Amino acid sequence: MTVTELPGSSAPAAGPIITEPGIYDITNEQYHADPVPGGSLSSTGARKLLAPSCPALFRHEQLNGQRPRRVFEFGTAAHGEVTGSGPELVEVKADNYRTKAAQEQAAEARARGAVPLLPAELRQVKDMAAALRQHPVASRLFAPGSGLPEQSLFWVDQATGVWRRCRPDWLPHTTGARLIVPDYKTCVSADPRSIEKAVYDHGYYQQDPWYVDGIRAVLGLESVVMVFVFQEKTAPYLIHVVQLDPVAIRAGRRRNREAIATYQQCTFTGEWPGYSDRVDIVSLPAWAEKQENQQ
Repeated sequence: MTVTELPGSSAPAAGPIITEPGIYDITNEQYHADPVPGGSLSSTGARKLLAPSCPALFRHEQLNGQRPRRVFEFGTAAHGEVTGSGPELVEVKADNYRTKAAQEQAAEARARGAVPLLPAELRQVKDMAAALRQHPVASRLFAPGSGLPEQSLFWVDQATGVWRRCRPDWLPHTTGARLIVPDYKTCVSADPRSIEKAVYDHGYYQQDPWYVDGIRAVLGLESVVMVFVFQEKTAPYLIHVVQLDPVAIRAGRRRNREAIATYQQCTFTGEWPGYSDRVDIVSLPAWAEKQENQQ
């Protein structure tokens, strides 16, 4: 299935209108509403355009937004505690969300832009932030006063004219020619193999060069390095700070160029393809095929 629209149609923007590249201190809601007339592409959007997703799903979320998910809410709360910025955290005084009262408290919090958390979750978030402040590297990367949280960057892709945007967790103050930009991720396990899988599955290898491109374009810096701060969500809330190797970054940059080209084409034609409009041949997964051939 292909979603077809009139050329030039785009999601309605809310709040400020941005027509010049730069750094803007706007809310998370304003950022995700996309304040660029005609639309701009984020790192998350670029990943949504490509397989295993497709342009039709990207366009649906662009126009309708994402449904609230508790795993995202927990991550947002943890980010806020680490960076000192973010939505209000509201404690829902219940053991779970099975009761109507708890569900109503959560709905009321979300309606005003706050994040509802059960008491155990709120303690968990605060303990995670406390553990991060004890880590010799992570604590310095997010040191109060060393930068600004949740700044929105907008710039124009020189190769295509497509507007791009990103919103780093933490944008350090420029004190020299080299900038180290941290990005905070909560996870089940921060062991090396789990991180490698997460980097690929969630497209963090695309996020890295996307953010670096934006910071270079807006700040005019050539030497920009991104590091990911992974923190486990269970005690003792272990932390693992990693930097992607050149192979991963090159692969991510190639994927980003493909996504930008796809976005440009879909925007021009007004057509946002789904997975396929034809009958495709599907095989067994490689592991299953190998298993069947051994029998």
